[in-house]
Amino acid sequence: MKHHKKSKTLIIILSFVIMCGIIFNILFLHNGTMYSNRDFSIEDYTSTVDKDGDGIDDQTDILLSTREYLATNPQYKSEYYENGYPNGKYGVCTDVVGFALKNAGYDLMTLLYDDVNAHPDDYDIEEPDKNIDFRRVKNLIVYFRHTAISLTGNIEEIAQWQGGDIIVFSDHIGIVSNHRNKKGQPFVIHHAYPNQPSYEEDLFGRPINFYGEIRGHFRIS
Repeated sequence: MKHHKKSKTLIIILSFVIMCGIIFNILFLHNGTMYSNRDFSIEDYTSTVDKDGDGIDDQTDILLSTREYLATNPQYKSEYYENGYPNGKYGVCTDVVGFALKNAGYDLMTLLYDDVNAHPDDYDIEEPDKNIDFRRVKNLIVYFRHTAISLTGNIEEIAQWQGGDIIVFSDHIGIVSNHRNKKGQPFVIHHAYPNQPSYEEDLFGRPINFYGEIRGHFRIS
């Protein structure tokens, strides 16, 4: 009788673990097939600006720089850095954007600091700090509204979303991928939490969006 109860308990525990694994896979791991603009007859967007003069247009450069930064496999950790930008070992969601722009010729730390000083009433900052202000989502959305091209927040308007765009959620930010799901909705390249299975994810193909509403969709040039 005791052996029967132990076996039943073991089966229940095993079933629970398997179910948790399935749910985790659906919500966090399963990206499905990746599609491209070509699959939906969408023309690739190319910027007319090459900020750093490296022969690569801004839109392409930002996307390539995003992947280059995340190839260093930064660990999720929020810290204050005297030089503003974190070292290659650590980072958070805003650092994906910071390094993507920096390597494309845009020093976001300095640019945002200058904009804060030029438009202090638009920012909710008591005392400006150049080293950290550009690593706050709430500041970045104000900055991009001032300086970038604002685009649709409707994810169903798939042709308006291009790899290298910036997407801002309620308290999260990332770079739009050049990969899409089966509906044509873009994957998002981001850094949200420790031990994230993949930096590039199909956030809109999942049953639950953990990052809130889209508050901004921007293009640098």
